Amino acid sequence: MPGRNFLFVPGPTHLPERVARAMMVPSEDHRSVRFPELTFGLFEGLKRVFGCGEGEVFIYPSTGTGAWEASLANTLSPGDKVLAPRFGHFSHLWIDMMKRLGLQVEVLETEWGGGASEDRIAQALRADKRHEIKGVMVVHNETATGVASDIAGVRRAMDEARHPALLYVDAVSSLGSIDFRFSEWRVDLAVTGSQKGLMLPAGLGIVCASPRALAAETSAALNRVFFSFADMRKANATGYFPYTPSVPLLYGLRESLSMLFDEGLDNVYARHARFAHGVREAVAAWGLAPCCRAPRWYSNTVTAVAVPPRVDAAAIIETAFRRYDLALGAGLGPLAGKVFRIGHLGDLNELMLLGALAGAEMAMLDHGVSLRAGSGVAAAQTAWRRGSVANREREVAALAA
Repeated sequence: MPGRNFLFVPGPTHLPERVARAMMVPSEDHRSVRFPELTFGLFEGLKRVFGCGEGEVFIYPSTGTGAWEASLANTLSPGDKVLAPRFGHFSHLWIDMMKRLGLQVEVLETEWGGGASEDRIAQALRADKRHEIKGVMVVHNETATGVASDIAGVRRAMDEARHPALLYVDAVSSLGSIDFRFSEWRVDLAVTGSQKGLMLPAGLGIVCASPRALAAETSAALNRVFFSFADMRKANATGYFPYTPSVPLLYGLRESLSMLFDEGLDNVYARHARFAHGVREAVAAWGLAPCCRAPRWYSNTVTAVAVPPRVDAAAIIETAFRRYDLALGAGLGPLAGKVFRIGHLGDLNELMLLGALAGAEMAMLDHGVSLRAGSGVAAAQTAWRRGSVANREREVAALAA
């Protein structure tokens, strides 16, 4: 098909040309005396994106799933009890991993479309008088439902319960797109992957660990070899890795971090919030609703759109791809066929998103969804133009002052 594919799944995201060019490097010796010039900057840059003051980051040639396993295996022992809210596909998969690793998981079931309940977490922790719960596991941004949980609120709930459990956070689809404050929120383990807000291909699993998490490693008895923090810390201290890293991805990571810092992290977060607002305005103009059940949980990186009864969302997704070269995210688990997902994160702008909204409209119209052609596009245009005017007025006022 001529033209470019419109990639609007919630990861992998568009690959910026700057990043693609940065990865076009010849093979090199990853144990050369010059290699630490690359790696030390990556460790510091990632800590800045995580908002980590004290702690360390580990970069694995893996994915977010590998980072999940690394965070668990280095800090817990077989039979340890952990607390995990389940409110979407990825919290479900993480819980499955916990169980398969031999952990006892107290699951807080939540209807999909909601986020992690701070009150229920606090209640469960207060009931744990003997402090048997060793970790609280929360997915920050659940891409299956377009829900972002309040990690600061979870930390407050843990503090109010006076519970010493470690706080584990899946930041796979939030880091680099939604404000994340590792040290301020006293997160102990945060994990992410390279293919979302970091604007890279899949292939890097990244873990940020607090001093408390690093201390827990000394008594953790779950088996680990490839994912060992100890092996990583020893090699990383001199700028190297305990095994062969993905060198092109590391050069791409350096460039993606530069892009984030060139734009300014606060500007990156504001851009994603602006895009998300426009998409939600489009959904409302279509007469539809997001899967997310409350505004406080709205995600700034993905919107899951619930289709009308008797309409097959999977058919809409297929038509969007085959007829309009637009890739939309599918409904996962119990939401299969009931929602389609629009990813609005990474390297993109308003005009790119307008193209995605137009393609989604056409695919829905092709399947009999009752909406007015152009209504969602117009609503997003209005939202973004209004925001642009307000920004310009603030800039003029600031210059005048």
